[in-house]
Amino acid sequence: MASDFMHLPALAIVAGLFVIFIVSGLRTRSNQTTEYGFSGGYTGRIGIGASIASNWMSAASFMGLAGMFYIKGYFAMAYVVGWTGGYVLLLVLMATQIRRFGKYTTPDFVGFRYESDAARTLAALISIVITIIYCVAQFRGIALLVSWLFGIGYTPAVLVGASLLVSFVVVSGTMGVARNQKLQYFVMITAFILPLMLLTRKLGYFWILPQFGYGAAINDLQQQFGFCWSDPFSGNSLFGWLALCFTLMFGTAGLPHVLSRFYMVPGIRDARWGVVWGLFFIALIYWSAPIFGVLARLFEARAGLPFNARDFDAADMVILTASGMGRLPVWVIGFLVAGGMSAAFSTSAGLLLNGSASFSYDIYPRLIRPNASETDKVFAAKGFFLILAIIVMVLALKPWGMIAEIAAFAFALAGNTIFPAFLLGIWWCRANSSGVISGMLLGVAITFAPLVAGDSIPFITRFFPLTSSAFIGAPLVLVTMILVSLATAPPSDEIRRFLRRNVHDCQED
Repeated sequence: MASDFMHLPALAIVAGLFVIFIVSGLRTRSNQTTEYGFSGGYTGRIGIGASIASNWMSAASFMGLAGMFYIKGYFAMAYVVGWTGGYVLLLVLMATQIRRFGKYTTPDFVGFRYESDAARTLAALISIVITIIYCVAQFRGIALLVSWLFGIGYTPAVLVGASLLVSFVVVSGTMGVARNQKLQYFVMITAFILPLMLLTRKLGYFWILPQFGYGAAINDLQQQFGFCWSDPFSGNSLFGWLALCFTLMFGTAGLPHVLSRFYMVPGIRDARWGVVWGLFFIALIYWSAPIFGVLARLFEARAGLPFNARDFDAADMVILTASGMGRLPVWVIGFLVAGGMSAAFSTSAGLLLNGSASFSYDIYPRLIRPNASETDKVFAAKGFFLILAIIVMVLALKPWGMIAEIAAFAFALAGNTIFPAFLLGIWWCRANSSGVISGMLLGVAITFAPLVAGDSIPFITRFFPLTSSAFIGAPLVLVTMILVSLATAPPSDEIRRFLRRNVHDCQED
């Protein structure tokens, strides 16, 4: 991915935008753990939605999704349906109820609902592991863009990208990351759609709304070059599509940094409308991502370039490939790179802050230093942030797959553990600590089984694919939680009354 020269105009645009982000972030600094990664000022329902979308629009969405469409065509729709459907699950089943619990983090919710420090610690550890896996995907995206910008190889680009991310968070401050997310979303959506309008106009398709115009490009690909992009399961199975779709759906509804957005809103209506606005903002990009994959394929086919389904680096950079082959102005390409960097930086910072918050709020003061002050917790959060960044950087040096595939593995872990714990914790008052601990441990085992025993036991890989294990795994975890809960002592009367009165607005008999 290294090039022979630095792309100076694009680099100047990226640097200028991040200076704006930093200046914006310097307005407020964090002095309490309740501000470090999981709380902060109210920004309105549209602001909540924009922050959700910005937090969500990661390198997997901005770069990886287009790459998946480039490689797999229609099959990649499983990512769109799964990720969007997960927010529908949140809207219908969990957003309002999560806000009514009034807790700050996912481990805080689990510990309070199930009245168990052990369950809280397990949830915190799982949240940290999810953070690490998901951030590896983001660091891969950052490294690919840094490699393109500076003309360096992938490995040094990982080191440079990690240093830039940590410096950005340190300089702008924790609350700066949260406040910048609305501004970053505006940059991302503009940077994503503007090149599509210019590309479709150059090709003679309907460009005012390119989301409606690229169907003609799909027809041209099929008629002129024999590539049937809209074939639903070419080279894949219906089970594989459904497994991936539902895994991403369950995982979206279980990602700790997504759930944390509902802890900080002032009311339940704000939580509900925040999801609605978030879905709208997310849909704008998801509606557009397939176009980059289609146009890149079309440009390559017209130029007579061979298609390599195993060139993952080229696939993950397909947004720049399409823009470059379309000969867009350099400032447009620079703006597109800035959007990709914003997406990866925003999500990486949010994930690392959430992981460090889980450590400083749920592990450090309870297991390591019980008498820790607020200042001690902030220092612990900042130190663990750096430790997480180093761990992710090392793991990103040898990427496991495409950006979207690495992210899907994190979704599988969240869907097999956090999602069942929240679902039963909200809607079944009989669920207890023994049930949730057993279920989450089983979920961890199911998620990592393909890595540990997939080669020796083909059954595991077939029914629990590495990126799609929650399709069968999450129901198994739910059944386990129910059976173990029924076989053990019920939760206290206090927590059941809290569920009836505070969470579900049920009057006492």
